[in-house]
Amino acid sequence: MKVVIIEDEALASERLKKMILSYDKDIDIIAQLESVEESIEWFENNPHPELIFLDIHLEDDLSFAIFDKVKINSSIIFTTAFDEYAIKAFKLKSIDYLLKPIVQEELNDALKKYSEIKSDSSVDKEFNKLYDLIVKKEESYRERFSVRIGQKIKTFASSDIGYFKSEGGITSAYLYDGRTFYVDFSLDALSKELDPTKFFRINRQMLVALEAIKEVHIYSTSRLKLDIEPKPEEDALVSIDKVSAFKKWLEGKE
Repeated sequence: MKVVIIEDEALASERLKKMILSYDKDIDIIAQLESVEESIEWFENNPHPELIFLDIHLEDDLSFAIFDKVKINSSIIFTTAFDEYAIKAFKLKSIDYLLKPIVQEELNDALKKYSEIKSDSSVDKEFNKLYDLIVKKEESYRERFSVRIGQKIKTFASSDIGYFKSEGGITSAYLYDGRTFYVDFSLDALSKELDPTKFFRINRQMLVALEAIKEVHIYSTSRLKLDIEPKPEEDALVSIDKVSAFKKWLEGKE
C-alpha cells in the first residue's frame, strides 16, 4: 500500500511515519508533504497513493485548498486536533479521524478499518460535509482548545491563555493558572484563529494576550519589553518590525 503524509510539523510527520511502519513495515510512504502549495505540485506530477494521512491546518492554508486545485480519489485519514463533536461526527465508513497526539492503537484501528472498506463512492459526499463544518467554524474566532493528556481529553478557553510560545516546531499554551499544554497549531495558524483584538504576535516565537500584558517598557530606541503573566523564562520582546503595529493594537486601532 502506498501512503502520503501531509503534515506541516516535521517532528510530527516523522513520528507518524514511524507509527505507520510499526503497524506494517511493508507500507510504502512515498511522500511527506508540508504545505498546500507543495501538495498541489506533488499531486499534479505524481501517481496518487491509496491512502493519505492529512492534517487540516497547514502552514499556508487549510488542507482542503489542495482539493480545490487537484482531483484526488485517495482515501483519507485526518490527523489533527479539533473539537470532539467533529471527531465523533466523522467516524464514518470512508473517513477516519485521529486526534493528536496520535496513539498507536488508534492508528492501528484506522488502518485496519481502511483495509476493510477501501475506497467508496461516499467519500466525496462525506468529505464535503466535513469541509462545510470546518470552514463554517473558521468564520468565527476560536474560543476553546482541546488537548489529549494520556487517555483523557482536557479543554480550556482561549481567555485562560496568557500567551503561546513556539520552540523547535512545537507550540505551547501558557495558562494564567500555571498550566502548560502543547497545542496542534503553529503560531501562523493561531494568529488566524484567535481574535486579533485579543492576541498579538509580538515576535516569531510568541503570541500574547492583551489581558496578559501588565507593563510595557522601552527596551531600546526601537524595541519594547513586556511584563506578562504568567512570567516567561525569557524576556518578552516586541520585534522591531512589529513595534508600530503593536502600539496601534494596544490603542485598539487596526
